[in-house]
Amino acid sequence: MTKNFQDAIKARRSYYGISKEKVTSDERIEEIVRESVKYTPSAFNSQSARAILLLQGQHDSFWDITMEALRKVVPEAAFANTEEKINSFKNGYGTVLYFEDQITVKSLQEQFAPYKDNFPVWSQQSSAMLQLVIWTALEEEGFGASLQHYTELIEAEIKKEWNIPKDWKMIAQMPFGKPNVQPDEKQFNIQEEHIKVYK
Repeated sequence: MTKNFQDAIKARRSYYGISKEKVTSDERIEEIVRESVKYTPSAFNSQSARAILLLQGQHDSFWDITMEALRKVVPEAAFANTEEKINSFKNGYGTVLYFEDQITVKSLQEQFAPYKDNFPVWSQQSSAMLQLVIWTALEEEGFGASLQHYTELIEAEIKKEWNIPKDWKMIAQMPFGKPNVQPDEKQFNIQEEHIKVYK
């Protein structure tokens, strides 16, 4: 990475116009995902995050499955827009699938009963941090990405297709590729009362 952390966070955007053009090696992409999973913080050092990296044909298959799942629930008259959206993700180079291992979460609930209601929340928070870390790292590498949530519609089929453990709970999907359409200017709704400082 060449930018400092603050610059990298400011530069991160949602890209919906992406292509399959190669930006870096598959090995480098895998390294980004592996190091992000390894170093992203988690409550009680639970390390409950799991990620699956789908590249090339595997990435295409994922979005084909998602398309067919949506075809079953979206009215035919409105499906053209859905098809265009899913194809925009499929046009990318790869997808990161985010999961949280529920065995790890349940084990911590049993070990630390006073906090048992918090562990599912902390698990989600850790996953969110991982998503931001990978998203920012991919952008630094020259990719554009976005975060999607088709989880309930596709989780069972995806687990079957890629032999994913049943105790991994799918959280989100992140298609990425070389940007070919620039996003709109960032909009901010930060008000003075959103942040309080006490000295």
